[in-house]
Amino acid sequence: MCACKKYFAEFLGTMILVVFGCGVAIVTGADVLTTAVAFGLVIVAMAYSVGRISGCHINPAVSIAMLISGKLSFKDFIGYVISQCLGAIAGAAILGAIFGFGCGFGANDAIAQTTGGVLLSLAVEIMLTAVFVFAILGVTKGEEYSRISGVVIGFTLILVHLLGIRLTGTSVNPARSLGPAIFAGGTALCNVWIFIVGPLVGGALAAIVHKFLAGKEEK
Repeated sequence: MCACKKYFAEFLGTMILVVFGCGVAIVTGADVLTTAVAFGLVIVAMAYSVGRISGCHINPAVSIAMLISGKLSFKDFIGYVISQCLGAIAGAAILGAIFGFGCGFGANDAIAQTTGGVLLSLAVEIMLTAVFVFAILGVTKGEEYSRISGVVIGFTLILVHLLGIRLTGTSVNPARSLGPAIFAGGTALCNVWIFIVGPLVGGALAAIVHKFLAGKEEK
């Protein structure tokens, strides 16, 4: 598979994720159930659309987990992350064109939405991302789950959103947070590091734990 096709698939998938996931959050006022379902359904749609091309990571936290698991080269990891971030920025720009550039862009704002401030927000993002990525690693481990993997991943994303939306807005995806934050500015941009560091740490932890468990299983 040509690398440029994989990178474009990641760009396109992440752009669509931001447009529809964050777009629904804007339209519904971040209604928990509706927004959670929207993000989950986008993942399902993209999994079966670009999954065979790039694996449908559309998330740097997933890509870092695949890198640690030995399923992605460092070169492709860099290419994927750049493509994902550019896709998220493009998606946020589309939201601005649709709703106006004062729409908030569905950006995460940790300190405003959690009583525990930065540390709690960081811990929540690590936990939510670890659960999400752990499920991805499990369901994509073998071919036996290939037909339902997209559905499982989508429903897991719904699950973590149901818990996380009222806590951090739920990122679990550095690119998804970066794109909207660039346009939203203010506290969203100041706090975006939480939604970059937290998911990356969570993704890495999920990969390490899964690698340990898989190693034991194989023995």
